[in-house]
Amino acid sequence: MADSPSLTTVPDFNAAMTGAAATFQLLGRPARHTVLYFYPKDNTPGCTTESIAFRDLHAQFLQAGAEVYGVSRDSLRSHEGFKAKLALPFELISDPDEALCQMFGVMKQKKMYGKEVRGVERSTFIIDAAGELVKEWRGVKVPGHVDEVLEFVSRQS
Repeated sequence: MADSPSLTTVPDFNAAMTGAAATFQLLGRPARHTVLYFYPKDNTPGCTTESIAFRDLHAQFLQAGAEVYGVSRDSLRSHEGFKAKLALPFELISDPDEALCQMFGVMKQKKMYGKEVRGVERSTFIIDAAGELVKEWRGVKVPGHVDEVLEFVSRQS
């Protein structure tokens, strides 16, 4: 997309996340690949379905050497509730100031109920251990997407 930043190398960053570690740092992770999936909002139908799909295939992602993290503008408190409700085995990153959303160019004007609204375009990014962006999906449609992401990371192993 023309208004999306062109990332080839993702700069190292820290962000608040759920779980005991409480801070996500991109570089220095033990996984061969980091999967960041950006979604609009906790506890909404599409985001719930997508998160459940990542949950259900989580063991296969780990087996393929990939760690999965969800990212949205929701608060950590909202994320903790969403994670617990769905029994997500991975952490959720909170981006209330949209720093990561801006870095990855996922903020878009969208139509909702006939009105223009600014929101997160559902997108997924795969970053290797050196911080290179190896694959991206933008404007994601949920059905079949997580299978496609798993297939890609499995081929990279």
